Amino acid sequence: MENKSIKLTNLTKSYRRHVAVKDLSLEVKQGELFGFLGPNGAGKTTTIKMLTGLLEPTGGTAEIKGIDIWKSPIDAKKNIAYVPDQPNLYPKLTGWDYLEFVASVFRIPKDRFQSKADELLQIFSLTDQANDLIESYSHGMKQKIAICGALIHEPDVLFLDEPTVGLDPKSARSLKNLLRELCDNGMTAFLSTHILEIAEQMCDRVGIIFEGDIIALGTMDELRSSGENADQSLEDIFLELTGGEDQQAIISEISDNGDAK
Repeated sequence: MENKSIKLTNLTKSYRRHVAVKDLSLEVKQGELFGFLGPNGAGKTTTIKMLTGLLEPTGGTAEIKGIDIWKSPIDAKKNIAYVPDQPNLYPKLTGWDYLEFVASVFRIPKDRFQSKADELLQIFSLTDQANDLIESYSHGMKQKIAICGALIHEPDVLFLDEPTVGLDPKSARSLKNLLRELCDNGMTAFLSTHILEIAEQMCDRVGIIFEGDIIALGTMDELRSSGENADQSLEDIFLELTGGEDQQAIISEISDNGDAK
């Protein structure tokens, strides 16, 4: 059986004259932790929404484990979970009720749900708040309960859009360790971020998207070897490719002038 978990073929999204995503083709293997990087407005969220069946492509196809998510959405969605950058949760449910609701949708047996929920709540230090209403949660806690909800049915493919925004350092580290362990055990993770350090530390491969195009794709070593300097950090490569060095030079100049005063 083909071990491609995610396959994009000429995936395109246009809004009138603006092309948000241009003809993307990409494959992500089973068990891979794939980082999707780009500046704000580059097309990261648009791509993820097309891959999760939330936004219909203008052209091309998106397949999850060989199933076209637009032709067979129910079959494809059984295999995935998605954590958006702003989780839209039910404020009048407790954290535990929310996890129970997700488990019921995926028909998870009660005993399996109980042990999985306890484990996830413990990892993210939410055990004591599990019986509080979600409306009382901070942004970071909402992010964490959304991640728990996404993992409760042990999906084959997990999509995360800017997952560490709003997380405290301890929770961000717990998430990094958990994702690495899950991917080592065969889950595929596709995560978008503009925090380059996360991609550099965690991801097996990285794709850099800029103005709707993938402009670089590979492991960190492959990206470094394609640049001018083998010791480049991901930040250097990213700024070089996305033209961010110009802004960086201006910022340095401003701060130098400020220091000179």
